[in-house]
Amino acid sequence: RQGRGPRGQPALIRQHELHCAVDREELAAWLRLTLSEGVGNDSARRLLAAFGLPQAIFSQTLQALEQVVSPQKAADLTVEPEGLHALVETTWAWLQGVDESGRRRIVTLGDPAYPTALLATDDPPLMLYMMGQELTPDALARCVAIVGSRNPTPQGEANAQQFAKALAGAGLTVVSGMALGVDGAAHRGALEGAAPGQLATIAAVG
Repeated sequence: RQGRGPRGQPALIRQHELHCAVDREELAAWLRLTLSEGVGNDSARRLLAAFGLPQAIFSQTLQALEQVVSPQKAADLTVEPEGLHALVETTWAWLQGVDESGRRRIVTLGDPAYPTALLATDDPPLMLYMMGQELTPDALARCVAIVGSRNPTPQGEANAQQFAKALAGAGLTVVSGMALGVDGAAHRGALEGAAPGQLATIAAVG
């Protein structure tokens, strides 16, 4: 369904009948959309709002695509991007893996599992690559971000770790960027302070 997103732009509204996990064909279409020359997130969201899932975008005529994006972008969408096949193979192999962090998965824009707060931002990513515990609505509703310098003072790093430990101990999930310095200290502190089974920390990597 089409709605209005930030700044009045068309936005894809999630539908609960959409798959929670992509199959190989759908994965290939999402990756093709992200690789298509000149098609950024804004154009991709308008295409998704107009046509639905990416497979439907690539089945459109050039004339239909030109109703949503510029003629040049429409033409680019009709050409398979270089390196697509290799990326699909690599990504599919990654999805089959399970390690100590848990199951690997991809959540796409419009998937019911896509974090609601992220969906409401001006430029949400089309795809999220996730590893570890499921991000439940309850856990996402009780998050706090701790971020800071990659080169903090020893006291600053210790403070970040202690704050995170206390916040996790109070039942909150600490979110940071998994970088050196304050971010890493925040993740360590959250893991120290969390109760067994609690989603202690989320690392959001750009």
